[in-house]
Amino acid sequence: MFSLFLAAILAATYVYLRRKDARMLRNGIVLVAACWFTLTGVADILSQWFPWTALIALSIVALTPLAVIVLAGFLISNGVTMLRREGRSIGNLLSLLAGIALLGLPVLAVLLVATLNPVAIGFAALLFSLCSYFGVVFVVFLAYAVAYGRMKHTVEPDSVVILGSQIIDGTVPPLLRSRLDKGLAMYREALSPNGPARTAPLLIPSGGQGANESRPEGEAMAEYLLMAGAPAGHVVAEEKAASTAENLQFSAAVARERGKGGAMVVVTNNYHVLRAALLSRKLGLDAQVVGSPTARYYLPSAFLREFAAILREHKKLHLILCLPFVALSVFGTWLLVMSSQ
Repeated sequence: MFSLFLAAILAATYVYLRRKDARMLRNGIVLVAACWFTLTGVADILSQWFPWTALIALSIVALTPLAVIVLAGFLISNGVTMLRREGRSIGNLLSLLAGIALLGLPVLAVLLVATLNPVAIGFAALLFSLCSYFGVVFVVFLAYAVAYGRMKHTVEPDSVVILGSQIIDGTVPPLLRSRLDKGLAMYREALSPNGPARTAPLLIPSGGQGANESRPEGEAMAEYLLMAGAPAGHVVAEEKAASTAENLQFSAAVARERGKGGAMVVVTNNYHVLRAALLSRKLGLDAQVVGSPTARYYLPSAFLREFAAILREHKKLHLILCLPFVALSVFGTWLLVMSSQ
C-alpha cells in the first residue's frame, strides 16, 4: 500500500509540474517514478491476493534476457532498413549500433568477469552501472517525449513556426511535408469558429540553406504552404537558421518584426517535439510544440538521435551524475585487489 500511496503523491506532483511548465525533463522523471511505484504496488497487492501471480513476475524477470535479444534484433533490422531507405550517415546508423551494443556489451561484461582479474571485474561493474544509468535516462526521455507529444496546445498563437529539415532537389520531401501539413492545420484550427485566435496567426516556415541544398529550406517550405492554400500575406519565410535553436530564435525575431510577438505554436515531427520544447524554454520563448506524424521505420533512429542530442546539451550534468558510479567501481576494484593479495 505504501507504494501506491507514494505513486499517488508522485502523480499529483507530475500534474502540478506539467501545468506549471510542461517543457521540463524533470516532469518525465516524476512520471516514470509514478508509473514504477504504481506497478510495484499493484504487483504487491496481487501477490497477496493471488499467490500464483508471483510466478508470473518471476517468469517476466527470467525472460528479460530474451527480451533484450529480441529488442536488439529489432534495432539491427531497423538499422538495415534505415541504411537502405535513407542512406549512410551517423544518424541513420544509430539503431544498428544500439542493437549491436545490446548484444555485445553483456557478452563483454561476462568475458571480463570470467578473467577473475580485479581490474577487469571492476571495469565490468562500471560498464553495467553506466549502461543501467543511461538506460533509465533513455526511458525517462522516451516516456516524456511520448507524453508531451500527446498534449494539446492551449495557447492563442500569434505565430505558427514550422521547423525546417533537409530538402531534396529543391523540393519538400515527405518528412518535411508532414510538418508543413500539420502547421497549416494549426493555422486553420486557430481561424476556425471555435479556434483560439482573434486574428490570423503568422505562418513562419524556418530553415536556412545547407551545404547540399540548392536553396533555403524556408523558401521551399513557404512555396509549399502557398500552393496548399495559405494566404500570401500570412506566410513569411525565415531563411537563415542552421539549427533548432536558431530556428526558434530567428523565427521569434521575424514574428516580433511583424507585430506578432505573442505566443507561438511550434511544429516539428513527433520525435523532435520534446527537444524543441526544452530549447524553447531555455531561450525564454512563450511557445508550445506540437508534432506531426513520422514513418514508423524512421522513429527508432530518430528518437536515439534526439536522445544523443539531449545528452550532449546536458553533458556536464550527466558527467557529474556518473561520477559516483566511477568512484564506487574504483573503490570496489581496490577492495578486490587488496583481498587477492
